[in-house]
Amino acid sequence: MSYLKIEGLTKTYNGELKALNALSLNISKGERWSIIGASGSGKSTLLKLIAGMEVQDEGVVYLEGEKILNPDQKLVAGYDELQLVKQDNGLFPLSTVAENISRPLLQYDKDYATERLETLLQVFGLEDKRDKFPRQLSGGQQQKVAIARALSLEPQVLLLDEPFSSLDSLQKRGLLDELNLIFKELEITVIMVTHDIQDALLLTENLCVLSEGKLLRQGKVKDVYQNPETAYVAGFFGPLNGVPGKPNQYLRPSSIENSTEKGKLKGKVLLNRYFPEYDLLTVEVPGKALPWQITRTERDIPEGATIYMNWEEDKVLILEDI
Repeated sequence: MSYLKIEGLTKTYNGELKALNALSLNISKGERWSIIGASGSGKSTLLKLIAGMEVQDEGVVYLEGEKILNPDQKLVAGYDELQLVKQDNGLFPLSTVAENISRPLLQYDKDYATERLETLLQVFGLEDKRDKFPRQLSGGQQQKVAIARALSLEPQVLLLDEPFSSLDSLQKRGLLDELNLIFKELEITVIMVTHDIQDALLLTENLCVLSEGKLLRQGKVKDVYQNPETAYVAGFFGPLNGVPGKPNQYLRPSSIENSTEKGKLKGKVLLNRYFPEYDLLTVEVPGKALPWQITRTERDIPEGATIYMNWEEDKVLILEDI
């Protein structure tokens, strides 16, 4: 039996907009998943339904075989076992870090509450911030406090609804590395909604791709990358280059060898942008309305130059359009 089982979830708003369409997903205990998709794909709706905070039209969610009741079926919506952290961290501005983290524990045994607070302050490296107010913390520190508060009740599943989208890239990378280690140590099941594939790669090992409420692809990140099945899914990992005269055949920039001498396809370099590991070239390709993007480790080719491109046939992705 799956630890967290989602069966045929369907949700429609205003009788027309179908946010989710018969979505099913099985998640094992301790797994970390990212749900990725464009705006309006149903990501946040899915999290709310998992948490028991929204009413579905059809379908059921089970946690360890127990049905998760929605607000129409339960007097008080939500479950201690399923904690949701949103982008707006919801910290109390006039409460300290320690007070924010321990707020869900007010009705619990005092000794347990004190012990749990000290554990979380230590795990999240917030001991020296315990008496600080949210306004005195960085954005990343505020999100650590919000996540620590969500974990105060020792939930079985942690749900993250784009909590890092307001952070700058440097701040976010360090935070995600730290949280990755914390979640592994706690062996907690994590489901994160994001539109940023980099966040997903840094924090989770499983991926679920949504489009207009439909589940297009799910599985280990490596498997989804190597066999995306559709151009929509493949596009989350970076740009795709359409092979001239070959509908539904694509190449990733890193799959294309290039030379200044000879190759299968000739192009003109329109842009050359410096990246630490390579130059990213935008190349005009005969027979394609959109230019290609390719990478070149040699730093020797100027804009306006002619470049030749080669590729191995096993690097070609044959993808469906949606």
